[in-house]
Parts: sequence; C-alpha cells; structure tokens
Amino acid sequence: MNVNMLNKIIKKMSLVLAVLLICLPVLTACKGGDEKDSPDAEPVDYAASVKLDMNSDTLKQTVSVKTFVDGDTTHFNVPESVMPGGVFKARYLAINTPESTGKIEEWGKKASNFTREKLSGASSIIIESDDGDWDADSTGGRYLVWVWYRTSETEEYRNLNIEILQNGLAIASNSANNRYGSTAVAAIDSAKKQKLNIYSGEKDPDFFYGEAVELTLKELRTGIEQYKDIQVAFEGVVTKNYNNAVYVESFDEETGLYYGIMVYYGFNLSGEGLEILTVGNLARIVGKVQYYEAGGSYQVSGLTYRAMKPDDPGNIQKLGDGYSPSFKETDASQLMNGKVDVSVGDETKSFDYGYLALATTVEIKNLDVISVYTTQNEESSSNGALTLTCKAADGTEIAVRTVPLRDEAGNTVTADAYEGKYISVKGIVDIYDGKYQVKVLSAQDITIN
Repeated sequence: MNVNMLNKIIKKMSLVLAVLLICLPVLTACKGGDEKDSPDAEPVDYAASVKLDMNSDTLKQTVSVKTFVDGDTTHFNVPESVMPGGVFKARYLAINTPESTGKIEEWGKKASNFTREKLSGASSIIIESDDGDWDADSTGGRYLVWVWYRTSETEEYRNLNIEILQNGLAIASNSANNRYGSTAVAAIDSAKKQKLNIYSGEKDPDFFYGEAVELTLKELRTGIEQYKDIQVAFEGVVTKNYNNAVYVESFDEETGLYYGIMVYYGFNLSGEGLEILTVGNLARIVGKVQYYEAGGSYQVSGLTYRAMKPDDPGNIQKLGDGYSPSFKETDASQLMNGKVDVSVGDETKSFDYGYLALATTVEIKNLDVISVYTTQNEESSSNGALTLTCKAADGTEIAVRTVPLRDEAGNTVTADAYEGKYISVKGIVDIYDGKYQVKVLSAQDITIN
C-alpha cells in the first residue's frame, strides 16, 4: 500500500470518528427513550393511565358514599339487590393505608383525608370487582374493589386505588396480582422515586411523636385490658365535667357508635390546662389507663399540661370547640341486653352494647319511675343522690342514678319529684354492681313527661 492510499484511509477513519463523537451525546440521550425514569421528568399520572372498561366481565356498580372510614375503607350506598341492607362495605384492592381508626399511624390521617377529599368532590363513583364476583376480604364483612371517580360528566374516570399509591399514601397489598397490578406496582415505584409522604423519610406533620400509644377511643374501648397502666393518647369531645373528672366521647363512622371514657384530672391541672377540658371542646387526651376498683370500670388519669411547651406530645391539647354531647337516643332494652359485633383488627368480636356505650352520653325516653331510693350519708358527697328504678314500655328495667340534684332555684330535688311519673333522661352510661345504668349529673337532664 502506497503512502497516498494510507493517508486517504486515515482521513476517512478520522472523519467517521468525528461524526461518532458528535452524535454520541444524542444517542446517549435517546437510549431507553423512557422519560418516566428520568428524575426531572413530569411524573406519570398512573390513575388516569388505566381505563374503566364498562364492557369487561367484572362486576360494576354506581354508588354514593354512606360513610368514610379511613384511607382504604369506605361504606357505599347500593341497591338491595347488590347487598342486603343497601350498604356495601368496600376495602380497596392493592393498597394498605396507615391506620387512622385503630392505632393511629404516621400518614394515616393524611391518607384518610385524601380519600374523603377525592370522593366528596366526585360527581360519579363506580366500584369494580377484580373478577366476576364481589370477593370478600379476610374479615368476611368487607368486599375488595377498585374505586373509580370523576368530578364532572365530561371527564374520564380516575382509579382512586392507584391514585393513592402514586401519592405515596399506601403500601402494597398483593398489588402485583390484581387486575391493574402492573400499573399499581409502577405507581408505587414512582412514589418511592419521588419520595412522597410514606416514602419521604420525613416526619408526618399530623402525627404526634411521643411516648404515648396513639389510638382511637374505639380501639381503647374494644381492647382496654391490654392498655392497663400504659400511657395512651386519643381525641374526643368533652361532654361532662364532674368531681375533678370529665367524660370524653368520640364517634366511629364504621360502626356508627360512640365510644367514651372517664378522664380523671384530679388536682394536677390549672389555668390553660383546665380550660382545655371545657365541655364542648375537642381535645387530645394523654394519660395512663387505670382500673378504678370502686367504680368497677376503667379511666384515664395522670394528665399534664406544660404551658411553656404547648406542643409537647405529652401535653393534653385543645383541637377545637363548639361541640355538643351526642345524647344518642337509645332504647332501655338495647342498653341493658343488646349485643354488637365489632371488627377488632382482623377478627370480629361480640360485645355488650352497654359495655361499648360506657362513658358516652345517651337519651332514653318514656321511662316509668316505679321506685326511688335516696342515699342518706351526711359524710358522703353522694348524700341526697337518687336511684330511680325505671321500667320501659317493653318491660325492661333500668336504673337511673343521679348526683345530689338542685333545681333552677337552688333547692334540693327529692324523690317525690319523680316517683310514679314518666320521665325522659339524658345522662352518661355507667355500670354498678355489674349492671348498666344511666348516670345523671343535672336536674335539667331529667324531663317529666
């Protein structure tokens, strides 16, 4: 090969190499071509990427919300032909949001509020089964579904299960093995890459990080023995204040019941601390669960308030005001003899209705007062208290026990004010000698019919 030919080959090779060097950045940028893997790319809206196929072989039903329970559980109104009683208890497929109805967990409240916000603003909601049946979950009382919603009739439906996942408000729950499994897994991966909420590595601003076990009054009441002598924290409305103690209650949407407990503050609080326990306030209570031997029931005590550290997670806190006692209208027979099945974790337990209603406010109407006993002990604060033995229309006997009562003029109310009359009462569910009764703290809470 002569020198001229060699020089030509070298020039050609140099030209090719130069072109390759110029194109390399472009080729590198184009490789893979998938923008969703780029940290700077706009996140994929996975909730909109799946489409609701009304012609598929899955079951579908247009619904409306009856009750919001938490982030992954909602009760819907449906026709009786779909579910006896017209209530469909839905458990969302492929997701598991943190707890907000039992033990309170990080990001649980935010997940619950997210679901409520999306469905409250929906113009239409459709639930879809994963196959050709409404499949029950492990409790047997809820059914696994995909939830679709849209905010106007001109929009396409969005998949709420996947939307919760892509916002980092749930962890996987058998996600890959469901109808929209691949999209659900991609939504989880996206939330992890973006470090959203659960996957952020940051503290939840709505969660109290302290030594107390964060829970609801429902969980406390349905498993109170396991919390004996343990510091707990819960929210509730202050309904009554008597003898250095308040009664606190909270409504649980899933069961439709109120749960309550007596909170003894003794002489530990003053000023701002006492104001937090004003009747009508929504308060966060932090204290130790104790068994009150004399009363045969549990209470919470040991409350503290550090004015110099108002945000201390060990403090009681005021969360709102303007609330009222429920005074849930109740039948005497229901209170004395009723039974209720309640989901506790992954199992269903049966409770006395009266047990679950302890320390909550109730109203019972049209009771016939058949006898009255007056406590006579001048050395006791109960001197002059009345115990009314009453009978309901169905024959159920129930005791109504009062503290010493005064009428509006300040006069002592005696047995003859009620004996032989029909009354309606508003009071606190209490227990004495193993029997449920109603405790009345004010003469104004007894109405003569």
